[in-house]
Amino acid sequence: MKRRNAVLASVALSAVIAHGQKAQIALPEQDKTLARDIFKQLIEINSQDSNGSVTAAAAAMRSRLLQAGFPAADVVLAGPNDRKQNLVARYRGTVGSKLKPILLICHLDVVEARRTDWTTDPYQLVEKDGYFYGRGTQDIKEEDAALVESFIRMRREGFTPNRDLVIALTADEEGGESNGVDWLLKNRPELMTAEFVINPDAGGLELQNGVPKAMAVEATEKLYADYQVTATNRGGHSSEPRPDNAIYELMHALDKLEANPFPVELNDVNRAELEEKAKIATPERAAAIRALLAHPEDASAAAEFSKVPSDSSSIRTTCVATMLKGGHAPNALPGMAQANINCRIFPGHSQEEIRQHLVALFADPALKVDYVTDAGEVFGQGSTRKSMEAPPVRDDVFGPLRAVTHQMWPGIPVIPVLMAGASDSIYTMAVGLPSYGISGMGIDADDDRAHGRDERIRVQSFYDGVEFRYLYLKALTKP
Repeated sequence: MKRRNAVLASVALSAVIAHGQKAQIALPEQDKTLARDIFKQLIEINSQDSNGSVTAAAAAMRSRLLQAGFPAADVVLAGPNDRKQNLVARYRGTVGSKLKPILLICHLDVVEARRTDWTTDPYQLVEKDGYFYGRGTQDIKEEDAALVESFIRMRREGFTPNRDLVIALTADEEGGESNGVDWLLKNRPELMTAEFVINPDAGGLELQNGVPKAMAVEATEKLYADYQVTATNRGGHSSEPRPDNAIYELMHALDKLEANPFPVELNDVNRAELEEKAKIATPERAAAIRALLAHPEDASAAAEFSKVPSDSSSIRTTCVATMLKGGHAPNALPGMAQANINCRIFPGHSQEEIRQHLVALFADPALKVDYVTDAGEVFGQGSTRKSMEAPPVRDDVFGPLRAVTHQMWPGIPVIPVLMAGASDSIYTMAVGLPSYGISGMGIDADDDRAHGRDERIRVQSFYDGVEFRYLYLKALTKP
């Protein structure tokens, strides 16, 4: 997920008291070997933006599908340049089916990783202590591997779905100038025609100490935005401090940002999500949830609920400083100080609306607040585009999901959620394709390492997630 929360972004699993179970269905050895080989191959292809190649990963997966017998015409590489080729693979369904395809989108690029930051090589799949380590093990090459393995296994078995299944493995979800889903929708829309979209890079199976607790389905997500806040003045000699020090001005603005959280907002998705969480929480946590639901305007109820940071992000827009720079010499007053403020915007608000909110909050004419695009371009105004509306709760999506979830992990709830992060679903929803974030790759709530150092996934969680993806694809498309 772009600036991804790898796990359910708004569930405090320390509060969950439901009893989960281990997967009831195991991945066959033949397919376990295949899945691991594909996973290893993907992890060991550097696909970060600065010096990697998404094309190399896409071409490797195309070769595997061709070797499995997929026609060349159904395994297409397409993209804007040599490094950013996307793979679109079609699994043909019943001849004459009037059902539109199901589209599965999953990105191949990863966040930058430096060897010096890691205890292992980020571009080697390392198995130790029950985990797979490597950049992309949580975000999101494990799902790329599962999708390719499922296509190969279903073809080997001779399975014919009731409609076409389409995989789009894409570039630049984690940054860069050539987002693959956006590019394909604009330049090769015939490859992306679908009834609805499944995006494994959102939602997902929640674990607590390795035990499944809930299956989260992304029903809607926040809108991502970066803002550049700049303070400037004439600088001067450090022996004569002045109150208009650019760093001081910036610090005062950031203090205001921390002290003034955005107001609580409830919509149909996060209200339903909270109601479900209250059913499976400890008595203390359930009381905090119900108090918030009853009185969202009550500052004390919001403060008690927000003691869990991930829960707090599910009920409001959040903005936080993520990068700072300023000054030019240790013995001079800074003539410039700058901060990047990263915001995750609650549905219903635009990037420009939040920029204006920051301007009013800081109330300092010496500060300039600019919007920064994903490509790093700086503008004095943000977009008026708002976050996507929640898609309908379709029986043909949720029925098979509940069945497979119960089959693999009996007793855990399926909960539609508002995700604090952002994903490529923003592009598919924007063109009218209902999009659902669904993944069976279990991540522990206290082990979210996506985008971070020593990214990892439990070995068993990977194999269970591969089996889930295979079963879910078949359940979605039973003849």
